[in-house]
Amino acid sequence: MNEIIDFLHANPLGYLGTVDEEGRPHVRPWEFMFAQDGKLWFWTDNTKDVFNELQCNPAVEFCSTSMESVSLRLKGDVIFGIDMNIKKKMFERSRELQARYKVPKNPEFEIFCLKHGQAMMVNSSGDLIKEIIF
Repeated sequence: MNEIIDFLHANPLGYLGTVDEEGRPHVRPWEFMFAQDGKLWFWTDNTKDVFNELQCNPAVEFCSTSMESVSLRLKGDVIFGIDMNIKKKMFERSRELQARYKVPKNPEFEIFCLKHGQAMMVNSSGDLIKEIIF
């Protein structure tokens, strides 16, 4: 799992795929924040469509690619969190969060994680480099 986390820290920007209310895929730019206690943490805003999509269908896929054309694909179900320590840690790491929400207790600020899922790392030819079930 450390190799996956290292990859995500080096390449935190990627795309998050969800399913909309009509059952169609929806992909958006997204950012991985950090891993803690075996969970991969992200954030969103509860006023956005993506929040409602995740409430209705928690299945997601996140994909990030390195400058060396290695891609990491994470699949799993999201679990929303309420841990204020996680929110504070995100605020410490992100000026964007500080500017947008001002305080970790902002009622629109939501955190979620992938606790269980699958990680697949592939090269530009599509050859599997590593697969981890977490």
